[in-house]
Amino acid sequence: MFASTLVHVKYKEYYCSMKKIVSIIGGGPAALMCAAFLDPDKFEVTIYEKNKTVGRKFLVAGKGGFNLTHSESVINMITRYTPALFLEEALLAFDNKHLRDWLLALNIPTFIGSSNRIYPEKGIKPIEVLNSILSCLQKNKVQIKYQHNWCGWEADTLVFNSDVRVVSDYVVFALGGKSWSKTGSDGSWLETFNSRGVLVKPFQVSNCAFGVNWGQDFIEKHQGAPLKNITISCLDKCQKGEVVLTRFGLEGNAVYALSPQIRDLFNKSNKAFVFIDLKPRVSASALLGKFKNSACKKTTDILKKDLNMSSVQVALVKYYVSKEVFMNPTLLIEQIKNLKIDLTSCAPIQEGISTVGGIALDALDSNFQLKNRKDTYCIGEMLDWDAPTGGYLLQACFSMGVALARSLNNS
Repeated sequence: MFASTLVHVKYKEYYCSMKKIVSIIGGGPAALMCAAFLDPDKFEVTIYEKNKTVGRKFLVAGKGGFNLTHSESVINMITRYTPALFLEEALLAFDNKHLRDWLLALNIPTFIGSSNRIYPEKGIKPIEVLNSILSCLQKNKVQIKYQHNWCGWEADTLVFNSDVRVVSDYVVFALGGKSWSKTGSDGSWLETFNSRGVLVKPFQVSNCAFGVNWGQDFIEKHQGAPLKNITISCLDKCQKGEVVLTRFGLEGNAVYALSPQIRDLFNKSNKAFVFIDLKPRVSASALLGKFKNSACKKTTDILKKDLNMSSVQVALVKYYVSKEVFMNPTLLIEQIKNLKIDLTSCAPIQEGISTVGGIALDALDSNFQLKNRKDTYCIGEMLDWDAPTGGYLLQACFSMGVALARSLNNS
């Protein structure tokens, strides 16, 4: 009797000391961050990546400057996301300052650059940032299995290519959206989740160019020309910045930031439009005063010399307004302050910086767990949320990864 009890106790102690198995599917920013913050004393963590390397989106994002996050206050940052407040708890718990401190501990100092965006210190390449994170994972004994393409489930067992099957205590999916398919984010997993009763939404492009039906002569002369220091608005959203005229239409950070509003218009009526204020720093009355007090006789000269409008701004106004309006100072100023541009389409999804759609937020609880599949979690860009460029996309992925890791650590 005593011996039997002793064996039972020893088995119980051994069983309780065993680490829980966590399988993370995907090797992008959210996945890597989750793995980095999971307690190595509690969990045996394995990342399953379908490519030959992890963090490929990291390296793509690093072209032209590795914008890690934004420097604005976390309170303001929260408002940049759609739907509003979706990431409030995660961002407050791990914000841009926390990220910078964590990276500094990995010997990756950062600085605030142009447009208040945060980058690694000059001279630090994206691959160095990735390698520092991978070194952190190695210290935490995180395993990474490459060329493991997740195919679905058999009951509660994960199935990968080559008939690999894995049983886990916790499963974290971080499969990405549908943009940048060359990095592995192709959205091919959507139907697998849908077939298991998980609420999903079709992918749509975001942070993309928008089509404009330019006249041939106009765009031949002005393609590639920037409209600087403007504000552009759609519905209730107004964004300062710059856009570029292209053969396709309009692109640039200012119009990218209006993606949710423009997409809503297209979804509702298959039509969309934006309004551009070409002189947002000067009131209409002040512009009209300068116009009327000008010594120049030609309207074009007044616009360039007295109103300090660029050649492309003047050309754009001429393109859109009638001759009668162009010769009427009051009506012309109204157009300069509120020039309507009709849009024809969104860029193809493979040309967008990010996507919306994927796992519907209603399919998850507050800890990113699927409501219909216990101990299964989804994080990162595979969820249906939106954010502008400027470091907000990466920050959200980092914050979600940390939030989930801490939730599991405390479970």
